[in-house]
Amino acid sequence: MSEPRETIVVLDFGAQYSQLIARRVREAHVYCELFPWDAPADKVLRLAPRGFILSGGPNSVYEPGAPYLLPYVLESGQPILGICYGMQLLAHALGGRVAPSSHREYGPAQVALGGEPSPLFSGLPTPLAVWMSHGDRIEALPPGFVALGRSTNSPLAAMGDVSRGLYGLQFHPEVAHTPLGKEILHRFVYQVCGCRGTWTPDAFIEDAIARIHAQVGEGKVVCGLSGGVDSAVAATLVHRAVGDQLTCVFVDTGLLRRGEPEQVVETFQRRQGMRLLAVNAAEEFLTDLSGITDPEEKRIRIGNRFIRVFEREAARLGQVEFLAQGTLYPDVIESRGPERQTAAKIKTHHNVGGLPEDMQMRLVEPLRYLFKDEVRAAGEALGLPEEIVWRHPFPGPGLAIRVVGEVTWDRLETLRHADAILLEELRKADLYRQTAQVFAVLLPVRSVGVMGDGRTYANVVALRAVTTDDFMTADWARLPYDLLARVSNRIVNEVAGVNRVVYDISSKPPATIEWE
Repeated sequence: MSEPRETIVVLDFGAQYSQLIARRVREAHVYCELFPWDAPADKVLRLAPRGFILSGGPNSVYEPGAPYLLPYVLESGQPILGICYGMQLLAHALGGRVAPSSHREYGPAQVALGGEPSPLFSGLPTPLAVWMSHGDRIEALPPGFVALGRSTNSPLAAMGDVSRGLYGLQFHPEVAHTPLGKEILHRFVYQVCGCRGTWTPDAFIEDAIARIHAQVGEGKVVCGLSGGVDSAVAATLVHRAVGDQLTCVFVDTGLLRRGEPEQVVETFQRRQGMRLLAVNAAEEFLTDLSGITDPEEKRIRIGNRFIRVFEREAARLGQVEFLAQGTLYPDVIESRGPERQTAAKIKTHHNVGGLPEDMQMRLVEPLRYLFKDEVRAAGEALGLPEEIVWRHPFPGPGLAIRVVGEVTWDRLETLRHADAILLEELRKADLYRQTAQVFAVLLPVRSVGVMGDGRTYANVVALRAVTTDDFMTADWARLPYDLLARVSNRIVNEVAGVNRVVYDISSKPPATIEWE
């Protein structure tokens, strides 16, 4: 980029949704990175952060072994916003007193604003609707701080040392349940930290191309291209950076949806003009998956086979040093990557936790710190076709994790047919763009049914449709009943071996979006 990138750093103290803080800051067009609380000072400070945000966390600051605030954060002299545990940590480090609350406060609350005027709350209404989640509270403020807000159970629900730009919030501004939380974070990064909002899709593209060029140099790159927006944007960025040093490899795993192999070749080889090798490796993948029912083992085997296929094709291209992937931030978070050692592992993603340890190529991951909506914005700025940019996410392991249980060719074909009907009817109803992810799942159970005059004992298909902005949380989509009825009727009548269709109405959390 033409000028230094203004950055806010979020220090993660183990909160489940620390990444949402980073997302909210980026929505304000300010670049933000998330680091574990004990990240080395030089690694953090090389970004020259304009300010720090301290996340929440499950610990109590007074417990032995609890995460603490490293000295360099306060010594930097930059503004700091502590959220929940981060607020308690800030108070504890500066001489305040933190103690267990007599009443745990969890859920919606009202915070009455007051005290010294501050840029954090300027112009906001009082009381403020917020979301609380804490068992400890501030009993005494550190020297120089004043109370800025109180709730029923937290007399010090917000605090600040306005002259030094140090603030603490007992509530969570990053979650949707705090309706004006975005406004508070916006005020922090602009009015307190002095940011101007230079983080835009065009700025990201310029920066990503420069980083890719610096990493790759004169080396050759292969990119695993699936046809989804993630790999498409990653491939386009690499192509912009190094041109014909990139060769895209499309692997037909046998685990794709109906018509996808043909569509990918048409779009990227003929319309986008990229060097594309199409490889049919379906038999290899199905052999690896034979008899396997554990979803983690499926992901690991598929990840291993992906890399082996890539390495084999790369060997035919000569010396290839790099593998480009469309890894996204949610993939890293859920796979408990090195940036998030304090977080619980949810599942292995084939392009994060399922890579072979002896892989020869080095990874190029230009989207590693982006959320899905940021990737789509970059895709539009790059001029990619709408059908690519707005295509629903499709998991790297493909239909192998939507065929619950053992994966066979016959079961894949059954699911392909049912899934095609669902997506066709969704588009006819003009609801494709109104949903974030929609798919069918073939369950490892059979149920009794009646067709014509005979008894059947056949497969069950589950339909899944969700709405979400960030894919870290999601709600089930309230699809019209008549649409669900049409889809169910068509699947039962047109897909051999299926006699029952059910609709998944689980949200994330507690469920994940995918079934496996």
